Amino acid sequence: MELYLVRHGIAADAGPAGDDASRPLTADGHERMQQAARGLRHLQPAPDVILSSPLTRASQTADLIAAALDRQCQIAPELAPGCDLERLHQLLTRYPQARCPLLVGHEPDLSQLVADLTGGSSVEFKKGALAWIELAQLEPGAGQLRCLLPPALLRRIR
Repeated sequence: MELYLVRHGIAADAGPAGDDASRPLTADGHERMQQAARGLRHLQPAPDVILSSPLTRASQTADLIAAALDRQCQIAPELAPGCDLERLHQLLTRYPQARCPLLVGHEPDLSQLVADLTGGSSVEFKKGALAWIELAQLEPGAGQLRCLLPPALLRRIR
């Protein structure tokens, strides 16, 4: 399996009520993520399923990616903050046909998933960045990090 992990784009700060779940992408975050999503069209293999955290900023990011890839996005509660290997396993077992899922989530979960899956150390996962992991099996240390692309590089891919 080829696994793509994407951190959501730049989001607004929490309002006075502190509602983290409904924070949307900023106008700049939307524009930058839309540009980065165009770069994702060149991924090989292409994602065959796009799954997103239910939080607004992640689902908006996933929608931009889905539009650029001419795919549909599905909400996956397992990708909400707190996602770990157990939740990832639960999620991916619901999609046994997926050979190349793209998952949109949050920090510090994504950095920890990269470390857990590859047996390496945590990576810096900027907003809008993409990690590509090749997985022989969904077990700790069984994956190989193929690349970690910062958002600025994704925006330059044409």
